[in-house]
Amino acid sequence: MQTNLKELLQNGAIILDVRNKEEFNTGHVEGAINIPVNDLPNHINELKAKGNAIITCCFSGKRAGMAEEFLKSNGINNVVCGGGWQELQEKLI
Repeated sequence: MQTNLKELLQNGAIILDVRNKEEFNTGHVEGAINIPVNDLPNHINELKAKGNAIITCCFSGKRAGMAEEFLKSNGINNVVCGGGWQELQEKLI
């Protein structure tokens, strides 16, 4: 079953862009928060506290998939890999 990303976003999901700051600054999905994949361990409690669903994205989808698995392995289960940020942006229009 495919996840409806638009619906998730309408219900308060967070778009988590896991690229580095320089990549993020070249363009990103409006409203996305930027936490580079290597910094995720420092933000687990903060993300858990929000309680929102999380849609991960990056440039190609590889780091977003890694971030999804990392978050799930740390007790954040409402996570979906949105793939590359440009692809995700198209899905959200």
